[in-house]
Amino acid sequence: MTTSTGLGQVTVTRGEQDLQDVAYVTLERPDKLNGLTLKMLRDLIRVSKRIKADRTIRAVIIRGAQHNFSAGLDFGTALKSPVDIATAFISRPWRGTNLFQEGPWCLRRIPVPVIAAVEGYCFGGALQIALAADYRFTSADATWSILEAKWGLIPDMTGIHSLSQILPIDIAKRLTMTGEQFDGRRATELGLASEVAENPLEAAEELARLIISRSPDSVAYTKKVFDETWSSGPRHTFFKERIRQARLLASKNTRIAQKAAAKAKGTGASVRYGKRRVLLREAFGSRPPQ
Repeated sequence: MTTSTGLGQVTVTRGEQDLQDVAYVTLERPDKLNGLTLKMLRDLIRVSKRIKADRTIRAVIIRGAQHNFSAGLDFGTALKSPVDIATAFISRPWRGTNLFQEGPWCLRRIPVPVIAAVEGYCFGGALQIALAADYRFTSADATWSILEAKWGLIPDMTGIHSLSQILPIDIAKRLTMTGEQFDGRRATELGLASEVAENPLEAAEELARLIISRSPDSVAYTKKVFDETWSSGPRHTFFKERIRQARLLASKNTRIAQKAAAKAKGTGASVRYGKRRVLLREAFGSRPPQ
């Protein structure tokens, strides 16, 4: 997916060697600090649909071009097209989101883990994209902000829902009301980021390697169950646990994982490392249909 305009693009590529089951999603508009445009949001939605349809993809890493995640929505560019802005605000009833919301939320619809590698700026809409990922690595010197307060706005790109899942309400209100900026270490202390890493991309890749060494069925159902039940009561959660576990017990990939675990236990080896992990990844079939 390419473009010759100044509106940026979102690309998807496949990893190499032991990361060939990983899709790399890249926000690309480096001359504007990867500032988001409506076109880039549409690109992200299209890319996510492609990933969702490809059952050979087992994990996703989302990053920004040239060691910079994104400075958020480029209001200057967006406001040049008021008709496009108005259209983007209209909710699509079949999915319950408008364009601004579906941009980040499409990552939640991907049935495999999405890992964000954050360097440089992570502002506003870009922060909301990062929050839609399942795990977020950040460099210590990255700069984070719920920047909408600067523009007299609120984080309406699914950010309020995401913040309610990971932050106490008082912290969420403060960060949203003030728009204050803070580094990656502080973002991790607050709970916005999952972990500080010297090299977020390498850390994301190492986590992806571990994830794709596990049964794709188990990984996919884990994401689905947590997303479906995180705010639910115990009765609903227990029901979902039973349903997903029953499907896993009948899965070929579960039997492969169990045999590998039993063999590793008998030899004192670990299925997590080295050649054994690579062979196990190759033994699994594709992830289950959603």
